[in-house]
Amino acid sequence: MCHESLQKDYMLLGVAAQPDTECFGIPLQIFRELGFEKLVLQIGRGLVRPEPCTFGDFTLEVFQYKDSIAEEIQRADLVISHAGSCLETLGAGKPLLVVVNDQLMDNHQLELARQLHRDGHLYYCTCKTLADTMKSMDLSALKPFLPGKTEEFAIFMDRIVGLEKVD
Repeated sequence: MCHESLQKDYMLLGVAAQPDTECFGIPLQIFRELGFEKLVLQIGRGLVRPEPCTFGDFTLEVFQYKDSIAEEIQRADLVISHAGSCLETLGAGKPLLVVVNDQLMDNHQLELARQLHRDGHLYYCTCKTLADTMKSMDLSALKPFLPGKTEEFAIFMDRIVGLEKVD
């Protein structure tokens, strides 16, 4: 069901591809309270396949995949994604909420999201805490993710996957 009177773009990338479709249990009223007028869903191979619709001033757009999501990210006021899209989103200077899949073993998504959150670049949650996180996060508190620190990121990723630097 679509609701009206929202005022911003909103982007949700890939969260629907999780077997747990709890992310779609978020009432659209939350988007109204936060002032959004558009919800764009990349559903991938998700089990839930909402129909695109327009109701009043609110629009729901849905797509499975695109060759590039860069244009969608540029249009968005907020991106909600898995950790796999975080560098592209942060590099575009967009606020980001990462939804980690807490069912994964050796959860590198969580480790990456946690570190980038500690550094002040994004917020993270699970599907179960998505609605509460959306209500409580302060996007103005996020720090820009500065490009050009690829070596630091590579060192961080090497530590996460257990690789040591070879001299």
